[in-house]
Amino acid sequence: MASPEPSSPKRPVPEPLHLEPENAHLSRTAAMAFHQLATKLHKLTSITEHNDPMSPVKKSFPMNVLIPDNAVIDETTYEDFQHVEEYAGTVGMYSSEPIHSPNVPFEYFGAREDEGDTPLERRQQMSPDLSEYDGRRKPSRVLLDSGVCTTVPFCRVSINPPKKAQDEDHVDYAGVSRGDFVESNTLLIAALDIRRKYMKIGSMPFCKTTAQVMDGNPPPSSIFCVPDTSGKIYLTKMGDVLPAARHSREPLPPYTPHDVKPLESLGYTVTMREGVGMLTKKEGEEDHPAILEEDMYRNPVFFQKLRNQFIDDTNMMLALSIHGPIKSFCYRRLQYLESRFQLHLMMNEVRESEAQKCVPHRDFYNVRKVDTHVHAASCMNQKHLVRFIKKKVRSFKDDVVIDNKKEKLTLAEVFKKLGLNPYDLNVDQLDMHADRNMFHRFDKFNTKYNPIGESRLREIFMKTDNDFGGRYFAELIKEVMGDMSESKYQMAELRISIYGHSRDEWDKLATWAVNHDMYCQNVRWLIQVPRLFDIYHAKKMLPNFGQLLSNVFLPIYEVTMDPSSHPNLHKFLNQVVGFDSVDDESKLETHRFQHTSPDPEGWTTGDNPPYAYYLYYMYVNISWINRLRAIRSLNTFSLRPHCGEAGPAHHLVTAFMLAQNISHGLLLRKVPALQYLYYLAQVGVAMSPLSNNHLFLDYNRSPFPEFFARGLQMSLSTDDPLQFHITKEPLIEEYSIAAQVWKFTSCDMSELARNSVLMSDFEHHVKQHWIGAEYKEEGPGGNDISKTNVPNIRISYRHETLIDELKNLMRGHPL
Repeated sequence: MASPEPSSPKRPVPEPLHLEPENAHLSRTAAMAFHQLATKLHKLTSITEHNDPMSPVKKSFPMNVLIPDNAVIDETTYEDFQHVEEYAGTVGMYSSEPIHSPNVPFEYFGAREDEGDTPLERRQQMSPDLSEYDGRRKPSRVLLDSGVCTTVPFCRVSINPPKKAQDEDHVDYAGVSRGDFVESNTLLIAALDIRRKYMKIGSMPFCKTTAQVMDGNPPPSSIFCVPDTSGKIYLTKMGDVLPAARHSREPLPPYTPHDVKPLESLGYTVTMREGVGMLTKKEGEEDHPAILEEDMYRNPVFFQKLRNQFIDDTNMMLALSIHGPIKSFCYRRLQYLESRFQLHLMMNEVRESEAQKCVPHRDFYNVRKVDTHVHAASCMNQKHLVRFIKKKVRSFKDDVVIDNKKEKLTLAEVFKKLGLNPYDLNVDQLDMHADRNMFHRFDKFNTKYNPIGESRLREIFMKTDNDFGGRYFAELIKEVMGDMSESKYQMAELRISIYGHSRDEWDKLATWAVNHDMYCQNVRWLIQVPRLFDIYHAKKMLPNFGQLLSNVFLPIYEVTMDPSSHPNLHKFLNQVVGFDSVDDESKLETHRFQHTSPDPEGWTTGDNPPYAYYLYYMYVNISWINRLRAIRSLNTFSLRPHCGEAGPAHHLVTAFMLAQNISHGLLLRKVPALQYLYYLAQVGVAMSPLSNNHLFLDYNRSPFPEFFARGLQMSLSTDDPLQFHITKEPLIEEYSIAAQVWKFTSCDMSELARNSVLMSDFEHHVKQHWIGAEYKEEGPGGNDISKTNVPNIRISYRHETLIDELKNLMRGHPL
C-alpha cells in the first residue's frame, strides 16, 4: 500500500537526515538491500531508474534517508526488518510507522552481490559471523555455537476462545456442550492409554509427544536445542540447522546380515500352549537370570488374563467408535485440523520453499524414500518380468524346472507343452496388469498373479520352494535389488509369505535366502501370514488353528533359544523386521472374538477365525519373542498388518490397539473417532492410492490428501507394482501421480518421504545416516533439513498442532 501524502495530518513526514561522508558507502549499501527485498515482496510503490547505471537512482525505500550521492529514499512501510540500526551500521534513520520485528534477530541482508556469483552460489554463501558482516555479502544463514536454543520463525495459526471463556476455564469445546466435551475427552484418553499399554507389552514404540502430554509433562512448543557437535552450525533465517561443514559422504558400512556371531543355547525347550510359546528348562540346566525376570510371561495365567483384558478393551473401543458425542467432537476437530493446515500453507508456503532452496545438494529426488508396503512376488514391473522370462527361455532352456514323481520337464518343454512361443510373448499376453473388471473382485486380483493365466509359470518364476530351489525368483528379486541400489535413494521392505501349513516352511525360506545371498542395503523383509486356515483345514493339512500358530512361531522361539537348531534361519532373521497379516478383508466373518471363543487348539471347525483372533495371537507371540530376543541382543519384530482396506471398521480398532502401523487404512474416512485417535497416537498409515483405485476406491475419492492435511502420519507405497505400475521406478511413479493430482509441493513430498523412513523398521544407525542423528526426537529438534529436505517450519507446525490438540484434550479430562 502506498504511503500517505506528506500533507496528511495523521502522518507528518520528518525532515530528511543528512549522513556524514564516512558513512555514505555503508548507508547506500543498506538502502540498496532494502530496495532489493522490497521489490521482491512487492512492497515498493514506485521505482525509477536512468538508463545509465552510474547515474543517480531514485527509489522507494522503507525509511526516509538522504544519501550524499543524490539517491533519495522516500517513505514506505516495510514490516520484515528488526533492529535496522544494528544492521545498517551508523546510518541515521526515521520511520513514520513502527517497524515490526520478525521472530529472529539474525535475518539481515547485505546490498551488493560479488561479481560472478550465481544465484545458487549467493544462496549457499555462508557468513562466518555477524560481526564480520561488511555490507557486501547477503548470507542466508548465521554461524552459531552448538547447543543453542531457539524457535522456528513462521506465521502461526491459533484459535482463541472468547474472553469470557478464557476467564472461566481456557477450554475450547469445539462446538459441543461441556458435558459431551468432558465425556469425549475422558474416553479418548482412555483409548490412548489402552494403545500405550499394548505397545509397552509388545516392545513397540508409542508416540513420545503423546505420552509426555498424557503424563502432564508437555514438551515445549517448537523450541529445540541444536545438537552438540565438534564444530559450529549454521542457523538459517527460516530456523533450519545446517552443518558448518558438509556431511561426510562416507557410505554406510557393508551390510552383511549373514555374518552372525555364534550364540550358545540357553537350555530351554519351547512348546505351544493355548497359542503361545512356553519355555521349559532342560534337565541339568540353570534358569537364565534375565528370563527369570520375565517370569510372568512364562505363566499361562498371564496370557489368559491378557486375552480377557484384550476382549474387554476391544468392546470398550467399539462402543467408543460409535458413541454419538465422540463422533461429533472428533469430526469437528478433524475439520479444524484440515482448515488449519490450509491456513498454514496460505501463510507459510513461500517460506517453506525458500527454506528448501537454502539447502545445498538436497531435493526430493535425493532424499531417502522407503516403500513400506510392497509384496516381493510383484515388486517388479511387467516389462521386467517379460524380459526375464524371455532371457531364461533363450539362454537356459535346458534347465530342469519341474522334477517330481509324475514328470521331469525342462523350461523349453514347459513352454512347448503350454503351446507358447517365448519370442511372441509380450506384456499384453502376460496379462498381469489390473483392469476395470477387478474392482471389488479380490478373487480376480489373486488370479492375476499367474503369468498368461498359468499357475505353473507362477510356480517356476515366482516361488521360493519349487523343484529347483526358487533360483529364478531369487535372480529376479536380485535384479530389482540392483535397481534400488543403483538409484541409491529408494528402499523397500519386501513382504514374503509364511503360510503356516507345515513346520519346515521357515527352514526352506531361510535356505533359499542364504544360498542365494538375498540381502541388500536398500531392502529388508517382512513376513506376511495369509489368513487361510479354513482352506488348509478343508484340505486336511491342519487339524486346528493352534497348529498353524505353531508352524509360524515355534521355529522362531527355537532359534532364539538355540541358534544352532536352525542356523540358516538365525542368519535370515537378521533381515526380518516385522510381521504382516494379509487376505481379503471383505470376507464375511461368521464369528466374533469373545470370552467364549475357543483356544487355538480348540478351534477345530472349518470356519476361519476372525481378524481380531488372528491379530491377537500374532501380537502375543511377537511380544514374547521380542522380549526373548532382546535378552540375547538380537533384532526384534513389529506388527504391521493390512487393515482398513475393506470389510468392517472394527479391524481398525484391533490394529489401533496392537499394531505399530498399518497398510491401507481407507475405512478411517468412515469412522471419525478412530481417525482422530490414529492422529493423536501418530499411528503410521502406508496408503497405496493406485492399488486402491483398481480394487476398492477410485483415485479421486481417496482420503489420502485429507488424512495428510489433518496430520496423520502418512506415507505412499506401491503394494503390487506388477499389477498397478508401469515404469521402472514404481515408488517415484506413485509420488508423481499423487503430486500431479493433489498438487503436492516439494515440501509435502519430502515430508511423506521422511514419514516413510520413520515408519520403516530399518536399523537405528541406518536411519541416522538417512534422516539425521536425532531423528527419534519429535519436533524440529529431530529434523535435519540437510538430509530430509523438510523445513523446520513444517515440522514445527505438525508438532505444535499435535501438542495443542493433546493439551486441549487433557484440559477436558477430569483428573
